[in-house]
Amino acid sequence: MLMLKEAITGLFIGLLAYVAITAVQVAGGFIDFQMGFAIANVVDPQTGAQSPLIGQYLYTVTLLFILVTDGHHLMIDGIFYSYQAIEIDQFLQFQNESWIEFVIYTFNEMFISAFLMALPLVGCLFLVDVALGIIARTVPQLNVFVVGLPLKIFVALAVLTIVMGFYVLLIEEIFDLVLETMRGFIDVLGRS
Repeated sequence: MLMLKEAITGLFIGLLAYVAITAVQVAGGFIDFQMGFAIANVVDPQTGAQSPLIGQYLYTVTLLFILVTDGHHLMIDGIFYSYQAIEIDQFLQFQNESWIEFVIYTFNEMFISAFLMALPLVGCLFLVDVALGIIARTVPQLNVFVVGLPLKIFVALAVLTIVMGFYVLLIEEIFDLVLETMRGFIDVLGRS
């Protein structure tokens, strides 16, 4: 019974950490949809599912950032902390609803982080769409679909190159969110 408790604890903590890091892939999905890359996906080797191109790129950058900053050591520290907060002979506290509220809060923070990451690129691509709409109304002879897709790809990659430094700062915030989420969820489960 206690082994089942340890497995459930590890699965919940790992799932919440993965959900917080997946905010980067969700942001990439927003960007890919606006760029026109929603039709092209790549297979994620970790899950075997289809994932967006820019999302997979940003996710790989995030994992490299975690490895470079010794984030994997902090994950191991989280495992050590879980044994301090939830003792081995103590059962999980599922009778109170605070863990459900914490999971909902984590999903909310993940979506907000994804939206903030995608906002600069999606905003620029929206302005490109507005400009293409104006061009389509003023010059009806021009095929906007032929001009629009390469233009949107060029603008998106140029803006992505410019804002990549800011993305590293957002990735650092997401990593702090992962650590806060792990510790907070361990505290919620271990609360008597």
